[in-house]
Amino acid sequence: MLNKIIPEQSIQKAKKIIERSDKIAILTHVSPDGDAMGSSLGLYHFLLQMGKSVNVLVPNNFPGFLKWMKGVKDVVVYEWKKPLAREVIEAADLIFCLDFNILKRIEQMGPLVERSTAKKIMIDHHLAPDPFCDLTISHPEISSTSELMFRFICRMGFFEYIDKNCAECIYVGMMTDTGAFTYNSNSPHIYYIISELLQKGIDKDAIYNKVYSNFSESRIRLEGYVLYKKMKIFKEYNTSLIFLSLEEQKEFQWKKGDTEGFVNIPLSIEGIVFSAFIREEEELVKISFRSKGNFPTNLFAAATFHGGGHLNASGGEYYGRLEDAVALFEQALPLYADQLRENAKSRVE
Repeated sequence: MLNKIIPEQSIQKAKKIIERSDKIAILTHVSPDGDAMGSSLGLYHFLLQMGKSVNVLVPNNFPGFLKWMKGVKDVVVYEWKKPLAREVIEAADLIFCLDFNILKRIEQMGPLVERSTAKKIMIDHHLAPDPFCDLTISHPEISSTSELMFRFICRMGFFEYIDKNCAECIYVGMMTDTGAFTYNSNSPHIYYIISELLQKGIDKDAIYNKVYSNFSESRIRLEGYVLYKKMKIFKEYNTSLIFLSLEEQKEFQWKKGDTEGFVNIPLSIEGIVFSAFIREEEELVKISFRSKGNFPTNLFAAATFHGGGHLNASGGEYYGRLEDAVALFEQALPLYADQLRENAKSRVE
């Protein structure tokens, strides 16, 4: 049995709002990842089963290895279809905000949501949610928003409405936000949920292959390049860093999702407990962090790049030159030297 994380009062309030709503919009954050798309499409399929009119909206495009999921063809990408996206948001009487806690995470859609008179429900697992929704279901202790979505549906008493399509999407979100269940995944409740999803007919091995074994040749060559040419090891801090310029990405015909998972690779090196990946984009620099054990990547991200996230997985942004972002990262490491060494030591013991 699952422990009851979501308060009963929130469940009952959500049920009433859903029952009274006819046109529902589901929104998730910029550069949607597996958990963003998994939770959004999972909720999409569930609400379709309830007979609701539903649209999923995302600020921009998402990785190709997620585009096999049922319902993807109906997703409205704001950067491509702005008039349609505005129309959907303005017509909605209920807006779900999934896997983000502040409106700036949905970029240009933020003001549209803020102005909307629709009821708003947030379901998320990031720290410090802004109070812009009528109902906020926020649990940072939960591994993924997709796990929270499964709990949400079941707590409302609608397990039977989870069909195979819904179950596949939820599993994708849970799998990708835990690095295929290699971090933030020690809770036995996660594996209870997986067993329930298997009963819905999902093939977890096939899902893994579609997500993690479906890369382009250029992506594999890019991976080899960054590991050979662009990875720095800071042995004194048990830390690794990979950084990639915009020019280098263009050389390898980079497309969205091609660098997904790069930040995790150095953690397989003996003694490395903290890994960073810094990637230059057109207008900013994106930073991703991962760690082993108890090193708080979210605190490092917040202090160094005004970012945030979870203990073992977080990120941030830098508006400036790539080399300056790299320098800022390297300058911050000595401040965490004791924590990093102690964490590495405890891993050995």
